[in-house]
Amino acid sequence: MIETWPGDPYPLGATYDGAGTNFALYTEVGERVELCLFDDNGKEERVELTETEAFVWHGYLPGIGPGQRYGYRVHGPYDPARGHRCNPNKLLLDPYAKAIEGGVKWDQAVYGYRFGDPDSREDTDSAPYVPKSVVVNPFFGWGHDRPPATPYHDTVIYEAHVRGLTIQHPRIPERIRGTYAALGHPEIIDHLTGLGVTAVELMPVHQFVTDDTLQQRGLSNYWGYNTIGFFAPHNAYSSSGELGGQVLEFKAMVKALHEANIEVILDVVYNHTAEGNHLGPTLSMRGIDNEAYYRLVDDDQRYYMDTTGTGNSLLMRSPHTLQLIMDSLRYWVIEMHVDGFRFDLAATLARELHEVDRLSAFFDLVQQDPVLSQVKLIAEPWDVGPGGYQVGNFPPRWTEWNGRYRDTIRDMWRGEPAALPEFASRLTGSSDLYQDDSRRPAASINFVTCHDGFTLRDLVSYNDKHNEANGEGNRDGTDDNRSWNCGEEGPAGVAIEALREQQKRNFLATLFLSQGVPMLSHGDELGRTQGGNNNAYCQDNAISWVDWSDVRENWLLLEFTQRLARLRRDHPVFRRRRFFFGRAVRGSGDDLTDIAWLTPAGFEMTDADWHNGYAKSLAVFLNGEAITEPDRRGRRIVDDSFLLMFNAHHETIKFSIPKDFGEVWVPEIDTAVPISVDSRLYRAGDEVPVAGRSVRVLRRA
Repeated sequence: MIETWPGDPYPLGATYDGAGTNFALYTEVGERVELCLFDDNGKEERVELTETEAFVWHGYLPGIGPGQRYGYRVHGPYDPARGHRCNPNKLLLDPYAKAIEGGVKWDQAVYGYRFGDPDSREDTDSAPYVPKSVVVNPFFGWGHDRPPATPYHDTVIYEAHVRGLTIQHPRIPERIRGTYAALGHPEIIDHLTGLGVTAVELMPVHQFVTDDTLQQRGLSNYWGYNTIGFFAPHNAYSSSGELGGQVLEFKAMVKALHEANIEVILDVVYNHTAEGNHLGPTLSMRGIDNEAYYRLVDDDQRYYMDTTGTGNSLLMRSPHTLQLIMDSLRYWVIEMHVDGFRFDLAATLARELHEVDRLSAFFDLVQQDPVLSQVKLIAEPWDVGPGGYQVGNFPPRWTEWNGRYRDTIRDMWRGEPAALPEFASRLTGSSDLYQDDSRRPAASINFVTCHDGFTLRDLVSYNDKHNEANGEGNRDGTDDNRSWNCGEEGPAGVAIEALREQQKRNFLATLFLSQGVPMLSHGDELGRTQGGNNNAYCQDNAISWVDWSDVRENWLLLEFTQRLARLRRDHPVFRRRRFFFGRAVRGSGDDLTDIAWLTPAGFEMTDADWHNGYAKSLAVFLNGEAITEPDRRGRRIVDDSFLLMFNAHHETIKFSIPKDFGEVWVPEIDTAVPISVDSRLYRAGDEVPVAGRSVRVLRRA
């Protein structure tokens, strides 16, 4: 008989204090709650929690400590038509579990109904087939760890997959490849710092599940947007075991990245869970309090409202669901030391909350939270139908993945006509989207590629998606790729491959020269390809892994990317905190405007030039002596001035250097020539040849 003390209703979850563990579980519908403890052989011992306060069932077990596997059985009504799905035969994960051992073994027992009869009740014990929650030791030697707190305008984000980035790295010990330890390894950190990266944005690392249908096709949930544990680091990315080792390993990774001044941002999914729709498994919240956690169809509560396309949606109206989300976010900041979040907000946090006018409540909760209001908050703001928030519509202090930026830059370099005005806006921080609500250029997270869609190499190699490996008849994934294969689909001859390399350099140069926050997708600097697959969500294999042997073939591209990163880091004119005025700045002592838009002939652009449908070329003057904002210590920022010449036309165009903007100019970047060889100086009035489909950057001497 295990000794049980009353314990406390808060904090929720399992909390080890050095002498024992407090267990607390919220369920309003539950009539009895059993805490189930498991030993190394899977033998189960049950402890009834008799204390309840405000629907939280709790107890303290002295002597129970880190590594203890546990789960819950909740006794209560099973009446799907009324939204109740309690069944004590189903072992349930703690929604607040800090670590989780194992995965789901797909069997009839993990479902609440018998196959073929969704209204029936299935009473087989699910314990042998489901993952177990684990008590963790919260103590960790953080030492002098501090958040880097890099200002947004100095930030360069690198979107990465823990496993995909590290699994094939030849200089990382094989035992730790594909894990948190590998991501914190000096080889990866050196690569990131060489690219000027200040933040890694990790694809989902909350504990997730690969669903049965994917497993039957021999595939897996590689991306991880199928969460079952909002507090637990995904155990498959651990080289230190699953009984809490994953937590320590994650913390060690964060500490190592922080020592290199690299922030850690998590891609989080708080809009649905892996339990799916009414035909999904009973793993956690469905069996704890289905009605309190999930949004059910009003007139038939057997069914789930599905605004995410994933089977269910969390019920944001419920204060307990909101508490779960806020507690989870705070835990990752306070205990795991992460520096921010990118919200997979898409359907639910946007549309569902809009319907009940609660989106503002979620934002208000974050805004007034003393912890969360201080970290980086990034939204994926896609338009998701009625009431879906769109690009440019998030509150101050939030930044957004700028899908308009991606589309415009792709259109420009594939030669779409009439893209110049939009291109100019995206290059200068998208003031049309963000300035109205007093946000700044850094509100725009600029990207050309991300995990979803083509890689950079595939963007210039394929016109159409090639997703046959996903087993869905090439029907999955978007058809709107805005890509151009440079004349041939897939691998091609020398001339086409050379043009593709140049196009990659054009995209990268545009990204690093734009105002806002640049985001690189992992492996793009190494020429990573997915063979034209634009939806590799289920490909945990060479299709989506970074091939580090590509470094030898792509050293020119890597070196070029590093050079762009250095140029941006060394010159604040490319990462201004404020939008351009477009006129001379008072008090700067410079009669020139802070930015000027010029035709290739060297004249300022007129309305007619902007709306010339076939024009695909322009020059931009950036005045380093007219930066309006001071530095951190209030001192005036003075930088070099630059002339950026963009030619998206297929033939060489000669750009004239305007006479009023400077006497002598030094070449810095030429995307037509990967290695800088042009050392000649240009003078005002000279003509500078800019090759077809290329960018040249000159610095005023």
